[in-house]
Amino acid sequence: MMLINVIVRRDDFEGAMSFKNIGAAVLVTVSLGACGSIVRGTTEQISFVSVPSGAAMTTDKKYACPTTPCTLEVERSDEFVATFTKPGYHPESIPVRTKVAGRGAASVAGNVLAGGLIGVGVDAYTGAALDHEPNPVIATMRPEAGPSSRSRRRGPGPNEPGM
Repeated sequence: MMLINVIVRRDDFEGAMSFKNIGAAVLVTVSLGACGSIVRGTTEQISFVSVPSGAAMTTDKKYACPTTPCTLEVERSDEFVATFTKPGYHPESIPVRTKVAGRGAASVAGNVLAGGLIGVGVDAYTGAALDHEPNPVIATMRPEAGPSSRSRRRGPGPNEPGM
């Protein structure tokens, strides 16, 4: 077995390690700061409101709440139609779509500048660069015409004397 003695000046070694450590820290910080999946997350809080309150809300995805107002955690990449129902009112359906948000666009640009092609792909796949519109989702419910309003007269009938 052969031993090799290497003499390294301590100040050269520490200087090189410090520079490498600083460079690595800067690279990691820039990369993480640019990644929307880390900064913004892959879900978003959406509020659902009906006028009058107390309607049930369901979607064509997995989201629902028994009475409004309510707030749900929704995947940023999901687009859906929210349908509000309440006895005595017509159902109201509102499409909820995604759009690239200002902060999401900044994250994508940061990924590109930092050379994070993988980060851009992850953000696009997870929807981290997206926001939902509208948020809050507000449905104004229209009352159904009840039988009492149809049978109520507003004036004399066709063969009845007038006032």
